[in-house]
Parts: sequence; structure tokens; C-alpha cells
Amino acid sequence: MRFPSFDRLPSWMKNRYVIITFLFIVWLVFFDSNNLIVQSRQMHELKQLRHDKAYYQKKIADDTRKLKELETDKKSLEKFAREQYLMKRDNEDIFVIVEEK
Repeated sequence: MRFPSFDRLPSWMKNRYVIITFLFIVWLVFFDSNNLIVQSRQMHELKQLRHDKAYYQKKIADDTRKLKELETDKKSLEKFAREQYLMKRDNEDIFVIVEEK
């Protein structure tokens, strides 16, 4: 016995290879462990990690330049010590001014 609605389908939809291919594509898109949703998340994460890598490489290059400058230039070392660690000479007084918001 045949169903009447099955006879109204186009012939290409009755082909078992088309049906198997369609089911395979549905499986890949939704149910596979590497489906399209997971792939899109991983691509987004990869893009973010590449952005972070570029940021940290730039930061490392800047810090390396500053370190080399501190090691070679005595005036920049003194300026760094005064600004960061509030160091002073023996005959100086330091006044720290903090702005209130």
C-alpha cells in the first residue's frame, strides 16, 4: 500500500541518494561534535586569541624598549625611580599631590 502524499513528491525527492545526502548534511550541521555552531565559536575564539597575541607582543616590545632605555640612560633611570617609587635625593623633599574626584 502506498501513501497518496508520497506519489505527489517530485522524483528527485524519492531518490534514496538525495535523502541520504540530506540526512548527512543535517547530521553535520547539527549533531556532529564539530558542527557549524562549534566551528563558528572556535573561529571567534581564534580571532580573539590572535588579537590578544598581537596586543601582548606589542606590550612586550614596548617594555623591552623601556628596559633597554633604563639600563643605558642614567637620567631616565632616575626619572623612573622618582615617578614610580617616590625616591629622592638626600637634600630633597617630596610632596605627593592626589586629586580627589
